[in-house]
Amino acid sequence: MLTDQDRAERFLALTGLTPDVLRASLGQPATMAAVLEFLCSHEPDLVAAAEALEVTPETLARARERLGA
Repeated sequence: MLTDQDRAERFLALTGLTPDVLRASLGQPATMAAVLEFLCSHEPDLVAAAEALEVTPETLARARERLGA
């Protein structure tokens, strides 16, 4: 997600996170849920992330559901 500068800037702006806070909290369920919620709310982002991770968009959506996002 963060390899695309526009997407990264939009994510940080919408979540209020800073790059340092994001890095420090990557393993936390709340951060993972926020990332998945962000991706699932905009299909082009979801598809791009799924392709980069070599999974289906549905896999990411299910992960979001499991985290309660």
